[in-house]
Amino acid sequence: MNLGTFCAMSLAGAAVTGFPAYAAPARKNARLWSAAEHARPAQLQFLEQIVNIDSGTGDVEGGRKVAALVTDRLKALGMTVESVAAEAPGLPENTVATISGTGKGRILMIGHIDTVFGPGAVAKRPYHIDGPRALGPGVSDEKGGVVEGLFALQLLHDLNFKDYAQITFLVETSEERGSPGTQALIRKLVSAADVELNLEPGDAPDVLTVWRKGATTFHIDVKGRAAHAGVSPQDGRNAAVELIHQIQAADVFPKSGDGLTANLTLMSAGTRANIIPEDASAGINVRVRDKGDFERVERTLRHNAETTIVPDTRVTVSREPAFLPLPSNAATEALAARAEALYAGIGMKLGRGGNGGASESALAYDAGVPALDGLGPVGGGFHSEREFLELASVTPRLYMLAGLIMDLGRSPPARSQAGAGH
Repeated sequence: MNLGTFCAMSLAGAAVTGFPAYAAPARKNARLWSAAEHARPAQLQFLEQIVNIDSGTGDVEGGRKVAALVTDRLKALGMTVESVAAEAPGLPENTVATISGTGKGRILMIGHIDTVFGPGAVAKRPYHIDGPRALGPGVSDEKGGVVEGLFALQLLHDLNFKDYAQITFLVETSEERGSPGTQALIRKLVSAADVELNLEPGDAPDVLTVWRKGATTFHIDVKGRAAHAGVSPQDGRNAAVELIHQIQAADVFPKSGDGLTANLTLMSAGTRANIIPEDASAGINVRVRDKGDFERVERTLRHNAETTIVPDTRVTVSREPAFLPLPSNAATEALAARAEALYAGIGMKLGRGGNGGASESALAYDAGVPALDGLGPVGGGFHSEREFLELASVTPRLYMLAGLIMDLGRSPPARSQAGAGH
């Protein structure tokens, strides 16, 4: 079967409206599968190369090093590559690569090369393989996905597939902080796309992400009065004690689960052991399925701030810009069905699920653009030294992503009105 036949195959219900919960298995594209298998050694070699560069959010030099390697490969595929300045200080540039074809679909892929790990993480635990898994800082979240996106484009190039209107690949550098350096750029790129494919890792055992929570961090800051802790502690106003009171008062929201969660993640107070703390602060990370829950938490924290137990202390509450949630929606489910049909063609089964990790797909949904998340290789242990990538998922997921781009290039989904203005 040639590539044109592959892309012309009917995946019943290609339009968003009326898309079935399950699509019949697509026939296996032997050429595409063979190409994906053949690409595996180079794919893993390049993954090792970029994992072994520290690029935590805000590491400008490290981010630029990774971007340079990715850019060289994108240019070799004939893509137009632009380096776009970050929208916030202290961040490396974002990379936008585009290529035009002869088909209908305008496809936006998004991946990020920033990690949650600071300088020296690679020296401590470089990329390595342990049995069925690859390990290293950012190996799954999300360098594995970025490499998968790059090699999907490589497969299309090598197979001379051009049946798409345009493919845009955004490689961003601040996702782990809520994309403060990229949100305007994402909204601009989404406005010119028919569909967004996100390269965040798949969850175990082999799951696509069809919903995500939104995220923000609330900051509680307390101003007290310093005093000598031994000579005149009575003259002080202990900000740390008041902060503890505020944290306890905020302990009314769930810590885990599929709905609203609020967890204390940052706390600091005092400057020296012999001084009553004048300042204290805490960060409470909030995740929501319904963006209205952000306001619910904020109302509670501000109400609590009106009542203090340490006299003459002042409590202020602020919040960081929020990543919106990606709610369950028909457009995403439709895309998941397409991906499942492709996977079934190679005798494999995908699951559907969601999690509390925010992503750029929420911005696509908010603009009314169908979005599918969790398309990278399967991984786990995210944001910890246990982070891993399941090697068995590398080739099947590459095949699926390349096949999905081919299908969407010829038959893009209709834009949804569900998220517009949500």
